[in-house]
Amino acid sequence: MKETIIILGAGVMQGPAIQIAKELGLYTIALDGSSSAPNIAMADKFEQIDLKDKDAIETFARCVQRSTNRLGIMTAGTDFSASVAWTAEKLGLPGIPYEAALNASDKSRMRECFKNAALPSPEFFTITSKDQFESQFESKIDNLPLPFPLVIKPVDNMGSRGCRRVDCIKEFHEAAKSAIGFSRTGRIIVERFMDGDEFSVDAIVYKGEITICGLADRHIFFPPYFIEMGHTMPAKIEPEKQTEILETFRRGVHALGLAGKDCVGAAKGDIKLTSKGAMIGEIAARLSGGYMSGWTYPYASGVFPIKSAILAAMGREPIGLIPSRDWTCAERAFISIPGTVKQISNNLSSDFVNDFFLRIKEGDKVLFPENNVTKCGNVIASAQDRETAINAAEAAARSVFIRLDPADNKTGEFLGLFHTEAQGYGEYGQKANVFPPNAFQLTEELLEELAQIPDTKGLSSQASTMAIIPFPAFTASKLTDYMGRTVWETLEVIRFLTDLTLPISDENAENIIRLGRSFWAALIRGSYQGAVYYIDKLRRNNEKTTTQINYSYMPFTPQFAAR
Repeated sequence: MKETIIILGAGVMQGPAIQIAKELGLYTIALDGSSSAPNIAMADKFEQIDLKDKDAIETFARCVQRSTNRLGIMTAGTDFSASVAWTAEKLGLPGIPYEAALNASDKSRMRECFKNAALPSPEFFTITSKDQFESQFESKIDNLPLPFPLVIKPVDNMGSRGCRRVDCIKEFHEAAKSAIGFSRTGRIIVERFMDGDEFSVDAIVYKGEITICGLADRHIFFPPYFIEMGHTMPAKIEPEKQTEILETFRRGVHALGLAGKDCVGAAKGDIKLTSKGAMIGEIAARLSGGYMSGWTYPYASGVFPIKSAILAAMGREPIGLIPSRDWTCAERAFISIPGTVKQISNNLSSDFVNDFFLRIKEGDKVLFPENNVTKCGNVIASAQDRETAINAAEAAARSVFIRLDPADNKTGEFLGLFHTEAQGYGEYGQKANVFPPNAFQLTEELLEELAQIPDTKGLSSQASTMAIIPFPAFTASKLTDYMGRTVWETLEVIRFLTDLTLPISDENAENIIRLGRSFWAALIRGSYQGAVYYIDKLRRNNEKTTTQINYSYMPFTPQFAAR
C-alpha cells in the first residue's frame, strides 16, 4: 500500500483534510463514529470507530501500519487530539506526547498548566461530580471560592456546548448541572469571567518550532452564552496588541507541552484581549473548526494549515505557510427562533461569496442557539477589500429565510402567543438581559407607542386581504434585528414569504384583516420568522372555521416587550 494517512473524522470540517491528503497522493483512511458522516465517500477507505476509543483506533492503525511503508495520523476540527496522540505515541508515528494532548483536551489540566507557568489565565476551580457539587456548593454564595461573574463549562467538550456565564447562585446551580450533562467524564470547570474581544489563532508545530498561520477576530453574541456568529480574517488590531496576543499563545503552547523538540502537530488558541491584557481562553492540540483552518485561511492569505499539518503528520517538513495574498475573508452564521422548519429559501447573491453551508432541512427542529452546534448554517465571502468581504458575508447570511411550521406551538410559546398565567410571562418579561433576546431591541418610548396600537382586527373568514396598522416610529427608526435587517427590510422578507401585498394602511375598508399590536409583537420578538408564523397561524385558523376567529394571543405590554 502506498503512503497512508489516517484522519479522525469524516464530517464537514474534515472534508478539506481528506481532499488535500488525496491531492498529496496519500492513501486516505477516514475514521468516524457515524456511518452517515457526510464525507465518507471522499476517502479511499472508511472505518466506523468511536473516536473516543483510543485503543480501538490504535489496534486499527497498527494493522494498517503493517501494510504501508509510511503512516501518519491527524485530525482537524474535532476534540479527539488525545486519540491521535495516543495512537502516534504507541506506534512511533510523528505527533505529540499523549500527556501533552490531555493537557490540551482537559480544561482543568489546561488551567493548571497555565497556572504553573504563571501565564495570564483566569482563576478557576473544578467540580468533579454532581454529588460533590451538591454537597459542597448548595448553600450560600459565600461558599463559592470565586466571585461572580463566572463562566461554567465542561472540561472535555467543544463548540461551546454547556458553556455559559453566570451572575448569581441560582444561575450557577442551573448552569453547573447542565454543563455536567455535556461532559463525557461528568466534570466541569468554573472560571472567572474575562472581559474583552476574542481572537482565534492557528499554528503548526514542527520539531519544537511554532509557525503562526494567522489571527482572526471572533464575533461573539447572545449572553449568557457564547455564540460565535462569525469570524473575520485577518484580525483588525494594533500591531503591539497582536504581538502580545501571539506571544501569550506561544507561551501557552509551550506550557502544555505541545512544542517539545520532537513534537509534531498543530495548536489552536482562543485568546481574549481584556482590560488586563491578553489572557488565554483555551488552547487545543489541533487545527480549528468553524470553517477556519479549511476555508478562511486559504481565502484570506493563501496559507493552507491543513496541508502543512498532514505533511507534518507524515514526518515531512510543512510547506505552504508563507502568505501569498492579502485578502479579507469573513464567515457569518444564520440562526432561527424555535420551531419546525417548513420551508427554506434564499435570495443569495454570488458576488464575493465562496461557500454556503446549510445545516438544516425541511422538517428539522430548530432552536435559538445556546452553543455553536445549533446554528442553521454559514456563509463565507472573501475580497481584497475588508469592508467588501464583510458586507458580502453579512448580506448573504441575511438572504437565507427559514419559514417555520404554524402547527408547531413551540414557536408560538417563544413569541408569547399562547399565554397562560402559569407561564408567568409578565414577571419574566420584566427581567433584563433575558435569553433569547428580542430580535429588535425597542426603546422605552417605542414600547409606549406600541402599547397604544390597536390589536389585530377583522379576523373573519370573509377577509380577502391583510393590511398592517402603522407603527411609524418603529418603521422610521434605525433599529436592526440580530442579523442586521432594518424594519423595512424585514417587512419586505415577510411580503416575499407570505406572497401578500401587506399594505401598511389604517383604512377601515371591509373584508380586511388589519394586523395590529400582536403582529408587531411577533415581529419584534422573532423578526420576519415571528411575523410570518403569526400570519401563517391566522391563515391556518381561517381555513378551519367559517366564523369569527377567536385567536388566542398574549396581550402585548411594554413589560413583555422589554424581554
